[in-house]
Amino acid sequence: MMKKVHTLDTRECNTPNTKVNLANIVRKKKEVSLNWKLFKSTIIAEDKKNVPSKPGAYKRKARKPVNISSHPSKLTAENYCGREKQCENKIRVDEFVGKDSSSSIPRITRHVAMDCEMVGVDDDGKDSILARVSLVNKFGDCIYDKFVKPRETVTDYRTRYSGVREKDFQNAEEFEAVQKKVADVLDGRILVGHALSNDLKVLFLSHPRKRIRDTSKYRPFRKLNNNRTPSLRKLAAKVLGVTIQQGEHNSVVDANTAMQLYLLYRKEWEKELHTKKIKRLSKQGK
Repeated sequence: MMKKVHTLDTRECNTPNTKVNLANIVRKKKEVSLNWKLFKSTIIAEDKKNVPSKPGAYKRKARKPVNISSHPSKLTAENYCGREKQCENKIRVDEFVGKDSSSSIPRITRHVAMDCEMVGVDDDGKDSILARVSLVNKFGDCIYDKFVKPRETVTDYRTRYSGVREKDFQNAEEFEAVQKKVADVLDGRILVGHALSNDLKVLFLSHPRKRIRDTSKYRPFRKLNNNRTPSLRKLAAKVLGVTIQQGEHNSVVDANTAMQLYLLYRKEWEKELHTKKIKRLSKQGK
């Protein structure tokens, strides 16, 4: 019998007893498994049952919540998501666009999470340019990961936080090529991430607001941080029970973390957006 996955009740965040609320969240998060292998195998096994014999005739059926149970009490970024090794620069997006779920190459799902790493330029190194971009699908598979050739002289690699070093640019891609591939992947899809405005800015890209799911702006997550913008590391610890960003950041791990945060509260998130849309349309009708 499937366990019921508890959701975040925004009313709990409004009560003065913050300690009790956080204790409730800690209790709830223990019922959610972060074992991505089990998560992926459960969903893909279900997907294969629904793949028709004729190519191009794949239709997704409505799914019941996936039962994900029992996980280690404390995980690190390494055992939570070591997929940076699986996502090498030789992977080309156009090699697996349109592939079905039976392909050995990770497929691009309707929901894609993105995270970028930046380096500093100019004399003070405060201005940022793109250094690395990573994309993962809803199953946690890395579908694109590239280092980007800097178009300006790098004065601060910010290695302590970005994890980027000078040697990483030896086989890097041109910015224009990376920008085009990322734009192709994101076209028509739901974009998930944390503080996505920063990532889109360094990519010189835009994305429809209605197709953006930013974990830094989701109201229940902000309430956990006294209505201020929470860090991804804090959300991972409080909501998922995962330890990330203990040293150098990794864009694949961060993208995966944002994706799991979204999937955990996807039902409530989408319901809230739908309610806002109905209210907006009703006002326009008046």
